[in-house]
Amino acid sequence: MKMTTSSGNVFKDLGFEREEAENLRVRAVLMAEIEKYIRRKGMTQAEAAKRLGVTQPRISDLMRGKIDVFSVDTLIAMLAQIGLMVRLRIEKAKAA
Repeated sequence: MKMTTSSGNVFKDLGFEREEAENLRVRAVLMAEIEKYIRRKGMTQAEAAKRLGVTQPRISDLMRGKIDVFSVDTLIAMLAQIGLMVRLRIEKAKAA
């Protein structure tokens, strides 16, 4: 079995261009935090939709990991609705 060391970004490892891979990584992290919040609070999708100011189908998309239907802006707005703040840290990328 051949093993390859990860770059630290699964999307880059899957062949996405650097910029798109980073955008996907950020969206995945934001989505995971919203999903954790919903599960921790024991909310139904309808309750979560009301709390986050979106429709139930949007929560369904989020819970099923449909990353392509969410922008970073939308996810940050959803996090703000539940009182979570996003902190941003900019770092130099590791050499490829």
